[in-house]
Amino acid sequence: MSLELYPFTLRQLQYAAAVAESLSFRKAAERCHVSQPALSAQLAQMEEALGVSLFERDRRRVLVTAAGREILERVQLVLREADDLIQVARWNADPLSGSLRIGVIPTISPYLVPSITAALHKAYPRLTTLWVEEKSANLVSSLDSGRIDAALLALEADIGDVEYEIIGSDSFVLATPKGHPLGSRNSSVEPAELTNACVLLLDEGHCFREQALAYCSHTKAYELEFRATSLSTLAQMVAGGAGVTLLPELAVATEAKRASLSIRRFKQPAPRRTIALVWRRRSPLGSALRELASTARAAYARASAMQKPRAGPRKMTTERPFLEMRAKPRLGRPETPAARGRARL
Repeated sequence: MSLELYPFTLRQLQYAAAVAESLSFRKAAERCHVSQPALSAQLAQMEEALGVSLFERDRRRVLVTAAGREILERVQLVLREADDLIQVARWNADPLSGSLRIGVIPTISPYLVPSITAALHKAYPRLTTLWVEEKSANLVSSLDSGRIDAALLALEADIGDVEYEIIGSDSFVLATPKGHPLGSRNSSVEPAELTNACVLLLDEGHCFREQALAYCSHTKAYELEFRATSLSTLAQMVAGGAGVTLLPELAVATEAKRASLSIRRFKQPAPRRTIALVWRRRSPLGSALRELASTARAAYARASAMQKPRAGPRKMTTERPFLEMRAKPRLGRPETPAARGRARL
């Protein structure tokens, strides 16, 4: 360890990281709550001390130089360690007080976060949880960069090398419109039943899409071109007769009631996802997060018990059955999948 004075400050490193992220001196200055001339002067001083230019700039744009990219990678590491130092001091003083930034994926957030938030508030009244809803890839990036402290997501996604505590196992169910042949049977769903079925899935980037796709790819089903941005949209499209879909059991009580769907469970081993609370390795919050995960696990168990559907299809309404709503219903192989907006999974 060197005891010499460093030719830069942590504040200058923060300025450099902010410019690299926004590629704008004006936006970086606003984010750091300083004037643009002050930020520019500090970065110029840092570049002179290091003997390299971190950025190329003109009136139109800002670019990171080749040397800047290598240096800024290390800047991020230094700033992350500085954040951890502050967290260690804060959490050693009172581990379960202050603010905790937790990310959550959209297919979990509306169905579980309210229950977990209430449980955490009751167990740790001095703790404030700041929830950030994003897709898995964005949450992993935010976790790695230190923008969030932990994330609630599915372990089946590509989440890298992290520490985690399992919160629960969330099975998938088949959701169909009222009156659809696949929703009218009392038995568990066999994979072969989905052959030639028209399946609606979420948009790219949702890990639940990849998990549902992995199961459906073995059934010779067709994916419709329409891709939803949320489970609520999926449920509404299915209720309107556009096709069938898979839903996580955690969402059933909310979405099936709102959209009036028929729900069937899959034959074991049923497709499922593993919900977990994850955080960076060597995070100073590790022991506290494990304690929080225990509270979250109990909240999930209560929420999951309320969501479980009854075996077999739900009671039919007086709406016109699905087959009467379609001009020419066809669950078999379409003549031209591309023309019909379907793609074999």
